[in-house]
Amino acid sequence: MSTNLFVLGAAAGQLNTGDIIFQLAMFLILMALLKKYAWGPLMGIMQNREQHIAGEIDAAEKSRTEAQKFLDEQRELLKQSRQEAQGLIENAKKQADIQRDEILALARTESDRIKESAKVEIEQQKEQAVAAIRDQVASLSVMIASKVIEKELDATEQEKLINEYINEAGEGR
Repeated sequence: MSTNLFVLGAAAGQLNTGDIIFQLAMFLILMALLKKYAWGPLMGIMQNREQHIAGEIDAAEKSRTEAQKFLDEQRELLKQSRQEAQGLIENAKKQADIQRDEILALARTESDRIKESAKVEIEQQKEQAVAAIRDQVASLSVMIASKVIEKELDATEQEKLINEYINEAGEGR
């Protein structure tokens, strides 16, 4: 037991600098080895990972910017298409109005022409009817005059004779 006390006494009262230096040297060697074989590659992997993530973020931002640009272009194209469609509709309405006015003008012209034609035809028919009546009146007058000349009549007989000839002329129609 005395040797155990000696070791305990040395540990409790004395400072062993050789062990401290050895442990410090081992710690420094261990740190150098860790830095070379563990921290170096680990930091390299971390740097690669950081660069990869930064590249992915840049690519995502670029894609988002391109998508926004494409969306803006599509919106502008849609706006232009709507304006063109509105213009086409307006032109179609104007053309329809012009055609309607032309058709109405043609219809009015044709209507006026038909009216004038009907008026001319009616006037001709009227003139023919008046001429026919004149011819009948003239022939009746000649007939009555010839009958009157054949016999001298008094006023009542003359009226009776005129009525008879008028009745005969009416039946002859």
